[in-house]
Amino acid sequence: MPHRAFTVLTSADRAASNCIWGAPRQTRQVHEETVDVGSDRETAAESPDPRRWRILAVTLVVGFMSLLDVTIVNVAIPSIQEGLESSASTVQWVVSGYALAFGLTLVAGGRLGDAYGRRRLMVVGLLGFVASSAAVGFAPNAELVVVARLLQGASAGLLTPQSTGLIQQLFSGAERGRAFGYFGLTVSLASATGPLLGGLIIGAAGEDVGWRLLFLVNVPIGLVALVAIARLVPGRDPDAQPERIDLPGAALLGLCVLCLLYPLVSVESGAREPLVLLVGVPLFAWAFGRWEHRVRRRGHAPLLDLDLLRRLPGYGSGLLIGTLYFTGFTGVFLTASVWLQDSREVSALHAGLLLTPFALGSAVSSPLAGRLVSRVGRPLTVVAISSMMAAVALAAVVGPGQTTSDLWWGLAPFLLLAGLGGGAVVSPNITLTLQEVPPRMGGAAGGALQTGQRIGSSLGAALLMTIYQVVTASHGGDAGFRTALATALAVLSLALTAAVVSWRTTR
Repeated sequence: MPHRAFTVLTSADRAASNCIWGAPRQTRQVHEETVDVGSDRETAAESPDPRRWRILAVTLVVGFMSLLDVTIVNVAIPSIQEGLESSASTVQWVVSGYALAFGLTLVAGGRLGDAYGRRRLMVVGLLGFVASSAAVGFAPNAELVVVARLLQGASAGLLTPQSTGLIQQLFSGAERGRAFGYFGLTVSLASATGPLLGGLIIGAAGEDVGWRLLFLVNVPIGLVALVAIARLVPGRDPDAQPERIDLPGAALLGLCVLCLLYPLVSVESGAREPLVLLVGVPLFAWAFGRWEHRVRRRGHAPLLDLDLLRRLPGYGSGLLIGTLYFTGFTGVFLTASVWLQDSREVSALHAGLLLTPFALGSAVSSPLAGRLVSRVGRPLTVVAISSMMAAVALAAVVGPGQTTSDLWWGLAPFLLLAGLGGGAVVSPNITLTLQEVPPRMGGAAGGALQTGQRIGSSLGAALLMTIYQVVTASHGGDAGFRTALATALAVLSLALTAAVVSWRTTR
């Protein structure tokens, strides 16, 4: 009778594997397991890294710092313009240039981390981020500030996708949902607390010096994080063969993102001519898709495996939901900050404090949602977006009609409810989008997800601010703010529709 080896799998093993890959098939050996997902085969260590939670903490600090610099500058624009004696359109690029460079480098940064090791890319990205932050803080004129902000955004694009890649690499099963819950909390807090922290620093140090400290504070934090990364984050396997990087694919994708983001951020600074570049988006997107198909057919590693969209429907729907959600909600903070400071004439600190309840709500719901997503699934996203839409609708109806002193109860409670909903959107959507993506593509796939978020943020900011300014010019600030929130609701309804379709398809 032939000898036959049997492998015993516990129910916990099966649950963890199914949660990660959504596939019932697996083969467990003594020291490793092999997982088959489509045509990809991945090998992962059986015993998790005992340092994984400390590594996650370091990456979240770095991620918070890079994402915070997207929003913290919003309240400092008047101070920067006055301190550097520059035009409003030039200073607007201090905000827009960072977002543009950030979005351009996310996918390429994630793919480089996949190929050459996440520790190496984090060290390179953080060194660039610290150096460019110092350059912004000490820059003598607006032009150098803009150049340094472009470099800072590109460095952040190398850093951020390593967080999702490391979570894919180090965590599995329910633990991965918890880890993404903390990552979602980081994204929400960075978006919501930027105006508050910016207002606090400027209020404490004064307008002349305060805006420079917004950037210089990154230097000591970044240097400490650099030491932690070098000691904790695992490097690339020295026995692994070096991978070929798809440079033409990176260039084509970069041109596609540039043709989309550059007009959007230009609209924020008042320029309309760059809108003609939008015609290049479908052309470069088509060329990128054709090139990636050719690279894969030749047996090389693509920049981004587009077959993931076909083989893993949850990945494509998650990209769409994330992009639409960030389009709808990100512009609300910018519009609210401008409305409070221009129409209600409150200070930057006061405006930041009024927006803080959103961050508090996100802090409560994000970790909780990360724990629940592996059991509840996509319905959690549907309920969370619905809750946020209800809160935004209430804020639009009640808030603008209140006096400035009454905004604490006429606006803040609804922002708290919106935060509870928003915190339960980001982390579950990241978990559900990436749960079946092989760790080998975790960085690039996570970078693409975050590129969609950056595009959504830029599109939402440009759309809501344009509507706010047009309506305010003819009907006043309260009407402009209410109309901007109504526009945000329309976009969020598209995100809700996409989430419902994804839920029904999965079910």
